[in-house]
Amino acid sequence: MSCWQTIQDYGLRSLGWGERLLPRNDFTLCEQFTLIGSGMIWNIYFGIVALAAGFFLATALGVGKASHNPLFRKPAEWFIFIFRGSPLFIQFFFGYFLFLTLKPLHPVFEPFTAAWLGALVVLFLNTAAYSGEIFYGALQSIPKGDVEAADAYGLSGWARFRRVIWPTMLRLAWPAYTNEAIFLFHATTLVFFSGFPAWQQRGDALYYASYFADKTFNPFIPYPILAFYFILLTLAVISGFGLVNARLNRHLPRQQRRKIRLRPNLIR
Repeated sequence: MSCWQTIQDYGLRSLGWGERLLPRNDFTLCEQFTLIGSGMIWNIYFGIVALAAGFFLATALGVGKASHNPLFRKPAEWFIFIFRGSPLFIQFFFGYFLFLTLKPLHPVFEPFTAAWLGALVVLFLNTAAYSGEIFYGALQSIPKGDVEAADAYGLSGWARFRRVIWPTMLRLAWPAYTNEAIFLFHATTLVFFSGFPAWQQRGDALYYASYFADKTFNPFIPYPILAFYFILLTLAVISGFGLVNARLNRHLPRQQRRKIRLRPNLIR
C-alpha cells in the first residue's frame, strides 16, 4: 500500500471516515504519521472550542473577582480556587461520573457522556479558571492614571470598561494568556485517558500513539511523532497569538511592547 493510499484510508479516521480497522502488524512510518495526525483533529477541536468559549467566562471571572461586591467576588474566587486547586485529570473523572449520573434523568444529558461534549465542558471550565486568574492579575496591574484619564473624559460604567479597562487588561494579560493556550492544547491529550471513552476507536493523537507503542513495544517512534505534531501546533499558537499581541500593543513604542515568552507549565 502506497503512502498516499494510507493517507486516503486513515487521514480522517478519527472522525469516522475511511478505513475502520486499524493496522494490525507491519506498521509503516506513514501509517503512524497519518493516524497520529488524524487524531490531532480532536486535540485541535478541544483546544480551539474550549479556549474560545472559556475566554468570555474568564473575563467575567476576572472582573467578578476584582469586584467590591461579595455577591460577584466570592463565587468567582471559589470557582477559580476549585478548578485551579484540583488536577485536571481528576476533573475529567468527576465530570464523566456527574454526566453519567445525570444521563438517566433526562435525554439532554446523554451527549455529555461522550468525549466530544463532556470533556469539552471540563476543559472549558478549567481554562476559564486559569485565564480568569490571569485577567484578574492584569486588572490589578492597570495603571491608575489610565482610569483617572477615562474619568476625566467623562467615561464611566460600561463605556469606561469597554474602551479603557478591557483593552488594557488584554494587553497586560496576553503573554501569560498565550502560555495558558499552549498548555490547554497539551492538556487535551488527557481526554481519552480519563473517564471519557473513545467511541469506535476514534481517539486523539495520544490514543493512536499509545496504540502503536503497545503493538510494537517501541515507544521511540510514535511518541516523537506525537511530540513533532504538538511542536508544530505550539508554533502555530505562538504565531497567531503573537499577531494579536502586536495588534494590542500597536500604539506603544517598539521598545515598550510586551513580548510573548514561552513558559511551559510543568506542574498544574
